[in-house]
Amino acid sequence: MQKEFVIGVTGASGACYAQRLLEVLCRDAKVHIIVSNVAGQIAAHEGVSFEGFNATYHAIDRMDASIASGSHPFDGMVVIPCSAKTLAAVASGYSDNLITRTADVCLKEHRTCILVTRETPLSKIHLKNMLAAEDAGATIMPACPGFYHNPDTINDLVDMVVARVLDHLGVEHTLVKRWSGYDA
Repeated sequence: MQKEFVIGVTGASGACYAQRLLEVLCRDAKVHIIVSNVAGQIAAHEGVSFEGFNATYHAIDRMDASIASGSHPFDGMVVIPCSAKTLAAVASGYSDNLITRTADVCLKEHRTCILVTRETPLSKIHLKNMLAAEDAGATIMPACPGFYHNPDTINDLVDMVVARVLDHLGVEHTLVKRWSGYDA
């Protein structure tokens, strides 16, 4: 059975993470995309486009979309990148747009909800919001790539983060070489 995921893109730098995740997921899964207005502006500035994917596009203000209801079965959601504003909304249950409402649905239905945060440094408020979201059932996954796979390009670093997201969604991939311990 084909998996179904929701991808929310919010107003933080790092649109390349969302674009790469969409490239991988849209090959074999049913994907819904929600891009906030600010995310669209930032993506354009960063030279990233979310057009042309084999996916269902939803406007941020369409609170009547099927994915806004717990009765619509989907396998999980990733907010990538996740702004501090969206993190705060998810952590407090404030559902004022389709991204935060769908994340709220994930949490109340005990589905996978991954927040790929992109803020640095972190304030005490950010840390408290991360803990509150995690306590509610979200997976907090800051966009912090590892370096043990000896990346050569920015794309290698992006793939490292996206690979971890895919692992948590239960999606097989070959984006990065997995850690196998130190060689003798």
